[in-house]
Amino acid sequence: MRALSSRFLPSLALLGLALSFASPSALASRQITDQLGRQVTIPDNVDRVVVLQHQTLNLLVQLDATKDIVGVLNNWQKQLGSGYARLAPALLKTPEVGDLTSVNLESVVALHPQVVFITNYAPQEMIDQISQTGIAVVAISLRDDPKGEEHKMNPVLPDEDKAYTEGLKKGIALIGEVVNHQKQAQALIDYTFSQRKLTADRLKSIPPEKRIRTYMANPDLTTYGSGKYTGLMMSHAGAMNVAAATVKGFKQVAMEQVLAWDPQVIFVQDRYPEVVGQINSDPQWQSIDAVKNHRVYLMPEYAKAWGYPMPEALALGELWMAKKLYPQKFADIDMQKQADAYYQRFYRTDFKPAADAARAGK
Repeated sequence: MRALSSRFLPSLALLGLALSFASPSALASRQITDQLGRQVTIPDNVDRVVVLQHQTLNLLVQLDATKDIVGVLNNWQKQLGSGYARLAPALLKTPEVGDLTSVNLESVVALHPQVVFITNYAPQEMIDQISQTGIAVVAISLRDDPKGEEHKMNPVLPDEDKAYTEGLKKGIALIGEVVNHQKQAQALIDYTFSQRKLTADRLKSIPPEKRIRTYMANPDLTTYGSGKYTGLMMSHAGAMNVAAATVKGFKQVAMEQVLAWDPQVIFVQDRYPEVVGQINSDPQWQSIDAVKNHRVYLMPEYAKAWGYPMPEALALGELWMAKKLYPQKFADIDMQKQADAYYQRFYRTDFKPAADAARAGK
């Protein structure tokens, strides 16, 4: 932590400059509680924010608050995908001032933000250094964590589904409250969970023992088991995640284990298209049920099958996955129309890429 301290430590002149611009924050008349349970004082009207967490950045764009973003994390394009810039082209010209666990404090102060959004597992020293400049720091986890687990990247969750479901609702509402976009936040929450209900209603007649054995293939034989949203995504889509019982979080597994699991369907995240070709061409995979029956699917961009939930994943990704697993139950669902409806409402554009549309299926 010593290197972190020297990197963050502001000069007295910098601190004085920050405080001079942060004076409205000190006089703010409202308080919010972030997802670390911290009471944070913010201005009545927030219209200048720095975002050092990609999930929060994505949600701000969906809440039509892109114009309020004055600084972003360095690797936002890698985290959100190379095509994300078309949804918010202004981000290409937005200063990059840090990442999930570090910050260029001088660059942040120069942007005069009222709020800096961070991830829940950002170092405490990073939080303290930003706060000491007079700028409000708001932590977002998109989880409803039990006491003592709030700061962790991989917390112990007695009820994972509840933690992610309630945490996503609270996180969206909190972000909307900070930037004064409460109505947009509620609309996003309502749409997302009404879509999840549509999927759940059509799958409720399938008993656990009849669910399709499914594997999430990532590069280098890494996969998701329990403790991450991606596993829950599979469950909500009617899949039996073959890794759930033996893998905690995100982990590399042995090829022998995958062969023993013998999944009936394999999904690959949109950001790893090369994995599909590797699986289909590698002799080691050819005896696996999913490969023999040509059921290795590259997920569309909107699925966002990450360790954290995103509204698109619940509203579109789970539906897409369920349709791939049980096509007869979703024969009337046109995924291109579903994706366009979502993108028109929350990104203010169609979901247009031809390649993505083709693999989204109809």
